[in-house]
Amino acid sequence: MTEWTPDARELADLELLLSGAFAPLTGFLTSADANAVAETGRLSDGTPWPDPITLALPDDIPPGARVTLMDPEGAAVATLTVEERDGHHAAGPVAALDAPAFGPFARLRRTPDEVRKDLPDGEILAVTMRGPLDSAVLEDVAATAEELEATVLLMPLVFGESGPALVRAALKASERLPGSTVVAVPLAPREDTEIDLELREHVARNYGATEHYAGPAPVVIPGPPHRRGLVVFFTGLSGSGKSTVARGLRDALLERGGRTITYLDGDVVRRLLSAGLTFSREDRDLNIRRIGFVAAEVARHGGLAICAPIAPYAATRDEVRDMVEEVGADFLLVHVATPLEECERRDRKGLYAKARAGLIPEFTGISDPYEEPDDAELVLDTTGVTVERSVNAVLNLLTSGGWIR
Repeated sequence: MTEWTPDARELADLELLLSGAFAPLTGFLTSADANAVAETGRLSDGTPWPDPITLALPDDIPPGARVTLMDPEGAAVATLTVEERDGHHAAGPVAALDAPAFGPFARLRRTPDEVRKDLPDGEILAVTMRGPLDSAVLEDVAATAEELEATVLLMPLVFGESGPALVRAALKASERLPGSTVVAVPLAPREDTEIDLELREHVARNYGATEHYAGPAPVVIPGPPHRRGLVVFFTGLSGSGKSTVARGLRDALLERGGRTITYLDGDVVRRLLSAGLTFSREDRDLNIRRIGFVAAEVARHGGLAICAPIAPYAATRDEVRDMVEEVGADFLLVHVATPLEECERRDRKGLYAKARAGLIPEFTGISDPYEEPDDAELVLDTTGVTVERSVNAVLNLLTSGGWIR
């Protein structure tokens, strides 16, 4: 059976499908249902539904396959029977394999059936929370509950790094709302605020709500750039000068002080973190994902990571950007766009000559493609340019953005 690890939003949606919070849905939507939702706000059978719930799978998984869906730690969560493929997306029912393993506040991750059994008869006012409730909102919730003679159900919508803090805020709010219940629900936010609100209402109803109160959006005041985590990710052909410029940037930042610096060079990572990997596309992607994971962990804790792999494929670079931004850090892509002719002229390691002679298969720029970025924050051509000048260009970017002083 094929195994696949969905992304964070897909795993959150999967949990809600398995728990019954997305009822009547029991699986990821077919293209007909997804199109109907997008056009009419209803499933193809006419059931109101606000948002397409879809899952992306590799293209080589065909209809009829059974896929084991894994969490990031490698635990099997559910099986998906693929009924239909529509581009990258797959549709079909899901079935739980085991009780999910939760982290902080596991006792509050309860299913709708479990919660409804414990709620009293009568009106239930569900308060969905994407951020803490201030005193004015709490007073409004209390007044609304009193007017409706309703029991309050606080539903912190936990997703991402802020989940535990949001649950703590809900528990604190519960102290000011006698008789209230708290249940943590992993509903990922939707970009369209109207759709997000409709989905919150739908999930609240499945938890037994007769009335819904949408807590206000959280006020996000990010720290100043020089206090946020940052990943500076260099990409370019072998011999482009990316490692030289990256090392120069590391040295310049260490001389300045004020930030914790971690340097992840492509060759060093290959010898240590990714020892044993080949240069096939799959292993190259895995190597870049490993670099991205380490860099994101550095940035998660406020550090500055400098990475300098070739990273030839756009989709994998996008994955790294997403990893970093998901932990609340910043990502800067520096494309060292030195032309192939210049890289080959330098050929310090003799790699291009061996690739031309057919001694190195799948060599980027010769027998394997390099997908040039169209989303780089900075583009450098090191042809005839000193290392100091190239490093200064990156430093100017960091200074103008406030990441260094």
